[in-house]
Amino acid sequence: MRGLRIFVCLCLIWSLALGCSNFQQASGLQQSEPVNKIAINNVNIIPMTSNNQVIKNATVIIEDHKILSINSAASYNVILDDAMVIDGQGKWLIPGLIDMHVHNLASGNPGKNYPTKGASIFFDTQDIMLLYVANGVTTAFELSGRVEHFGQRNEIIKGDVIGPRIALAALIDGSDANRVATTPSEGRQAVRIAKGDGYEFIKVYSRLNIETYKAIIDEANKQGMKVVGHIPNAFEGKTEEAFVPHFSLVAHAEEFSKQTDEFTEKSAREFAEMTKKNGTWVIPNLSNLERIAAQGRSLDAVRNLPSFKYVHPLMQDKWLTSNQYNKGTSPKRVAYFDKLVGFHVKLVKAFKEAGVPMVAGTDAGTSGIVWGYSLHDELALLVDAGLTTEEALASATRLAATWLEIDDKIGTVEEGKLADLVLLDENPLLDINNTKKISGVFVNGRWVHKGDIDVMLDELARKNSENIGKDKFIWSKLGEQ
Repeated sequence: MRGLRIFVCLCLIWSLALGCSNFQQASGLQQSEPVNKIAINNVNIIPMTSNNQVIKNATVIIEDHKILSINSAASYNVILDDAMVIDGQGKWLIPGLIDMHVHNLASGNPGKNYPTKGASIFFDTQDIMLLYVANGVTTAFELSGRVEHFGQRNEIIKGDVIGPRIALAALIDGSDANRVATTPSEGRQAVRIAKGDGYEFIKVYSRLNIETYKAIIDEANKQGMKVVGHIPNAFEGKTEEAFVPHFSLVAHAEEFSKQTDEFTEKSAREFAEMTKKNGTWVIPNLSNLERIAAQGRSLDAVRNLPSFKYVHPLMQDKWLTSNQYNKGTSPKRVAYFDKLVGFHVKLVKAFKEAGVPMVAGTDAGTSGIVWGYSLHDELALLVDAGLTTEEALASATRLAATWLEIDDKIGTVEEGKLADLVLLDENPLLDINNTKKISGVFVNGRWVHKGDIDVMLDELARKNSENIGKDKFIWSKLGEQ
């Protein structure tokens, strides 16, 4: 019943299911009206199903935003005059990628971490979402949802913007948050309010006390809402007590390293065992600490990012002038960051050995972690940590869709699924870095060619360059979100 309730909510808001209005296509990309039927000929399919049997030289028909057929009679009988034909010769088709941990910029007053003297900041939603589309990310999980994100998501649903499907989690913390809960009753009420506001998920955060944390998770379960989040600081020294029923997903491997000073393989195995025992999944988020360690050494780690030019000028300024990882840095601090990076690799190996399901997320939006691009970095780091290329891809496709409970709609390349797909020039099973070699992206059945993506990215970089220094805010007292 819980899965059904969640899916009904997602159906209404994401327009995913039969009977829901289709996710319309965006005029923001300045393309012609969507073609109703698309044929991809001679393409190699990596379906990312559990057996993941590669289908060579296949014909795929997409119609009305869905995969109508794969190598069936309908595929061979398609009337070419009635379809746009894409030559898939030598290319590889995979499911659209899913980033399970993002923080999206959205117009409005972002709150205390972004002081604007009462003024609202305007962010062009299409500029933000272009970075996802350009990187084949067709679903994103927003873990600090606020009211402006509903408006942003509605722009996508209405077709004013083309972008990923967005799931929203309401964050509840013990202090300094939009939703504060310091007692079990306040925690339960915060969950009920979030459910009424339209959030699908709950995120627990670091400053919750133990009793309130447990009450939030219990109430979320009663409301049919899965829980993702941090392991509160109150559990330090007794981490296993945090793993209560229905605590579904840990947001960072860093949550484990904050609970110990013993960065050993033995400690990693102990954390993996308690996680597995509770049935909790994990977002390793290796890219987060990699980027933090790099910024601790030098802000060139941010300034020299090839994707930095696509970041909004206000965020460029914030990442360079109010970077908490670089401020007050020292060799000792950098060495500590490096120890965390190494321990998180040990954790991934232990999670894999224990059979803990892992899904890919990046903390996109924090300093130096650029939306869309960061997911490819995360996949490469997961492979470096010991996952196979197939396991890494599964973490950003089938498994992520499974945790979100929409795996009957997305996450694999199968007949009847929604056409969230990425066409690659080379096989990612041979080299995970091939996920970056994108020929084009299907966003809910809408084909966006790499050439068009490149033109739009060039235009975004030009616009950002022209606006650097305009409407500039002072970030000197800011912390990280």
